[in-house]
Amino acid sequence: MALIIDDLPAAIRQAKQELRARLPNYRDVFAEVDEAIRAEAGRIAAQRNRGENVIPEIQFSDIAEQRMSAEQIELIKTHGACVIRNVFDRALVEGWDRDIADYVERNDLETRLQNRAEDKYFGQLASSKPQIYGVYWSKPQVLARQAPSLTAARVFLNRLWRNESEGRVHFDPERVPVYADRMRRRPPGSESLGLSAHCDGGSVERWIEANFRKVYRHVFDGNWRRYDPFDAAFRPDVEEIASPAVCSMFRTFQGWTALTPQGPGDGTLQLVPIANSMAYILLRALQDDVADDDLCGAMSGRALSIKPEFHAPLFDALSSIPHMQAGDTVFWHSDVIHAVEDAHRGAGYSNVMYIASAPACAKNDEYLKRQLPSFLEGKSPPDFPTDHFEVDFVGRATAEDLTPLGKAQLGFDL
Repeated sequence: MALIIDDLPAAIRQAKQELRARLPNYRDVFAEVDEAIRAEAGRIAAQRNRGENVIPEIQFSDIAEQRMSAEQIELIKTHGACVIRNVFDRALVEGWDRDIADYVERNDLETRLQNRAEDKYFGQLASSKPQIYGVYWSKPQVLARQAPSLTAARVFLNRLWRNESEGRVHFDPERVPVYADRMRRRPPGSESLGLSAHCDGGSVERWIEANFRKVYRHVFDGNWRRYDPFDAAFRPDVEEIASPAVCSMFRTFQGWTALTPQGPGDGTLQLVPIANSMAYILLRALQDDVADDDLCGAMSGRALSIKPEFHAPLFDALSSIPHMQAGDTVFWHSDVIHAVEDAHRGAGYSNVMYIASAPACAKNDEYLKRQLPSFLEGKSPPDFPTDHFEVDFVGRATAEDLTPLGKAQLGFDL
């Protein structure tokens, strides 16, 4: 169900009153979190300034052959993100990139984009115009989502979570449903097409909605060190405010697959690789310098913006991901702060397919039932602006392009 809030300022005032009453020493607890986050951000900044990678990198072959060490897994869980190299053969993905270019050009997407539905999700971010296209059903996207290699990578990521706690089983990590998402095609030389630092998967809801409060129960109780970002308890149960591009699925990791080589300076992804940074964000909004009807600028139906005036220590850790080759993937925990560089100063296109990791659960099954007709008819998926560009696109993927795994991931058997 979608969360409906009639009077947001009043709801925020009530939520802050309740949360401060629940945690009378909210100032002292935040001071502890602030000290810990500043120290971690400082370590990351120093590591980055020494030229070291701050985002864990692993080889897909190590996942496939079950060679991942406990140390590697702990690094991913500490930083809440990872780059997985060589998930796809480079030549295959280079062909996909050419196929997508042909698909959008042959169907004159540029003309259609002039009349697209307005997407306000990123509207209040300082930078809010990523070159993201409402294309979901090209053959390369569909083939990538159902690929055994990317499926195995996402099963590995799902397993990093604690899927059984609080006396309940929260999801099945072995089944990976499709969350059809868009693509980015960013030409060299593009400026001001980035995204400011933000989190997806809930904005004001994190403080207001009952199940979100249960997700962050240890933070709001002051036991922030007990907070485990990878405990799935109550996460599939949260209710968000409905809005185009607000995700209705429970995703363990957001992610994309590189279609072209790209790296720092190429208008690519930036992360704050601190998995428990949400503890800072949640408690920061309860502090006395934030107005009673404000949550550090959070707005309903939008991405949760991270602002220098409220969250300065986190920006010290904001780091561009390492150089990516076609066929590499990057994934980040659904609570991890991320951004996109404003300027693309590289020489070639910076192109990606957004493909997240999600597990099977009741919430996701319900979304699959709503999404499947969109695939069959070539329409935009339920979470996205209703452009429906692809209904009459030549070369769109159809059910004939699906493997048995692909059909299961799209919910044909539900």
